[in-house]
Amino acid sequence: MIRLLNIEFQKLWKNRASKVLTITYFVLLTLISLIAAVEFDIGPIHISVADQGVFNFPFIWHFNTYVADYFKIFLAVVIVSMMANEYSYGTLKQNLIDGMSKKEFVLSKFITVVLFALISTLFVFIVSLILGTMYSSYTEIGIIFSQIDYLLAFFVKLVAFFSFCLFLGVLIKRSAFALGFLLFWYMFEGISFAILKFLILGQKNNEETFIDKIYDFMPLESMSNLIIEPLTRLNFAKTIGSQVGIENIKDYSVHYTTLIIVLIWTAIFIFGSYYIVKKRDL
Repeated sequence: MIRLLNIEFQKLWKNRASKVLTITYFVLLTLISLIAAVEFDIGPIHISVADQGVFNFPFIWHFNTYVADYFKIFLAVVIVSMMANEYSYGTLKQNLIDGMSKKEFVLSKFITVVLFALISTLFVFIVSLILGTMYSSYTEIGIIFSQIDYLLAFFVKLVAFFSFCLFLGVLIKRSAFALGFLLFWYMFEGISFAILKFLILGQKNNEETFIDKIYDFMPLESMSNLIIEPLTRLNFAKTIGSQVGIENIKDYSVHYTTLIIVLIWTAIFIFGSYYIVKKRDL
């Protein structure tokens, strides 16, 4: 495993674009702390994000994992490019000639995906712990580590998303087209859901229907469901909601059924990648 990881690390670190994107990703994760300085006005209401308790334990685990998730596209580009370069530069064929099996090749990519997700999760954990220690009104151990399952959800979500990117890189072989398909699939899930629910069924509100339940099993939607947006939990959102008469009934908890769905998709992507590499004439 160490041998495989070392091979992948050398490939990534010798690629300037991958190096820049990876460093940028982790720098952006660190800059989450700048959210504390954000202030804005909604009509007569002045909002200071730091005063809304975004860095209070345990809410910080939810908030930071949700925000950090937006930066994963940087590593997605790295992973898709990593796979595309194997075909463009002929390193995949060379690795096989040097004695690496196709199973080991796919395993080396999956290990890299898991390592990226693990380091990202650890990074968010450390940043959140530091920010929470500095700004949180609650410092009891029991409160600090409650709701830490958002970190597990974040880790699983990254592994699944990066596995999807790896699968697209293996399937399409060109990074630009693979990323284009990723965007297309994201739009397809959203647009097809809206058409089915609001146009065909004529649903007028956000009441859950069987369409919602079906789309909960879609790859990107199931990943999205792991960490529900936390902004409506903030004080200013509750204040605005009460003023306009909107009742918030969202369930923000991490559901382990959703974790299982996402893990199944991860397995499909990885075994699908192996199947393509195994059957394809390289």
